[in-house]
Amino acid sequence: MTIINLDHISSKPLLPDVKEAMIEAINNDYANPSSQHKKGEEAAEALEKARESVARLINSNMPKEIVFTSSGTESVNHAIKGAVLANAEKGKHIITSNIEHNAVIRSLRRLKSDGFKITSVSVDENGRVNPKDIADAITDQTILVSIMHSNNETGTIQPIEEIAKITKEKKVLFHTDAVDSVGVVSIDVQKMGVDLLSFASNTFYGPTGVGGLFIRRGTVIWPLLDGGVQEGNKRAGAENLIGIIGMGVAADIANRDFDARLDHLNKLKNRLLQELPNYIDEYIINTPLEDSLPNLLSLSIKYIEGESVMLMLDDEDVAVSTRSACATGSLRASHVLLSIGLDHADAQGTLVIAFGVDNKEEDIITFLTALKHIVKTLRDISPLSSKTH
Repeated sequence: MTIINLDHISSKPLLPDVKEAMIEAINNDYANPSSQHKKGEEAAEALEKARESVARLINSNMPKEIVFTSSGTESVNHAIKGAVLANAEKGKHIITSNIEHNAVIRSLRRLKSDGFKITSVSVDENGRVNPKDIADAITDQTILVSIMHSNNETGTIQPIEEIAKITKEKKVLFHTDAVDSVGVVSIDVQKMGVDLLSFASNTFYGPTGVGGLFIRRGTVIWPLLDGGVQEGNKRAGAENLIGIIGMGVAADIANRDFDARLDHLNKLKNRLLQELPNYIDEYIINTPLEDSLPNLLSLSIKYIEGESVMLMLDDEDVAVSTRSACATGSLRASHVLLSIGLDHADAQGTLVIAFGVDNKEEDIITFLTALKHIVKTLRDISPLSSKTH
């Protein structure tokens, strides 16, 4: 059975070269990279080679600015909690936006219960933060700003460079959650000017269970885990060397194939936008046409529930999502979609279509053909549908 995967935000396949490198690493029977013998030194060399590859992917001048973690979620938690705890004597105010990932939202919720004050700025109809709102929200108590680079539900890319100029001038740390961006769009930490940047291996076809945190040299941040001195004394615990080796290979491939991937993803997205009106009507595109991820399109279909569409598409061997995989199972409408002005009914009728390097243009037509039939079936029985009035 062949499944057409249009849910690459939730999961991407391991690239063959990545899988091969990981199998080779397993067969090599590496020692602990912290061990002080020859086998340990060999492992440490493999670890640092991967660190250099990941650093190149985001244009970090110093590989030591990369700290390996277990996931994007851990990287976000480490960035936010570690930065706040290390700088709490300067103030207890944090600024974020109202469309962040749950990893950010729940980290800040925990800090709020410990007495920190959280300001959440609104976004416009495209889901974009106004840098002026960040500047206006900063006080002499502000110690951290955390704004995601791209949104995992709408694909909107934020004006990170503009915000970084403000935080630098105000001497406030700036973290960006770039989990859905690294390896998909150009990420240059030198140009962006951020202090902290979270990312994950699986975004660029590496293994799950491996993430990374860029910590700019000179940024004071506490480790979340107490223990050994691994990762430059910033993240205790033996590294997942096999996964990190896979991540390094995936980073090298992402660097090598970046332009070709970007061109391919843009073609798929443009084909979907071009063909969509020929298959269904009465829908809302939530993804802005400019400054958005090339591999994602958020589509709200009127008068029906997105979850029903998703399940029926699954029966047709087409995988899509209704929102972030981390929020799947929640009966609430997406906080992201409500924040950009959708009402609850339209928000509940949303699909998130996310492309990958393994998709073909024919997949778009297969998806749309199935979608047309499903939408008609659901609207025929929907009490909300204008077609029944």
